[in-house]
Amino acid sequence: MSGRGVWLRARARLRRFPAQLAGCGEQAAAYGRCVAAAAGGTAELRRDTCLEEFRALRDCFARAVGAGAG
Repeated sequence: MSGRGVWLRARARLRRFPAQLAGCGEQAAAYGRCVAAAAGGTAELRRDTCLEEFRALRDCFARAVGAGAG
């Protein structure tokens, strides 16, 4: 049994990721703004500061990849 088919399928999935995740730009921008604002100046970025934005981005990624699976 050859592992070649496994690698070909994995590469094909990885090539689809940019197109699948492209619809998550709004969530990514919101998360980025939150992190930048929380870490700006002398403030220290703390765990869970941007949890709501992170969860929205994570959920968008999961929906995009789940919808593109198959």
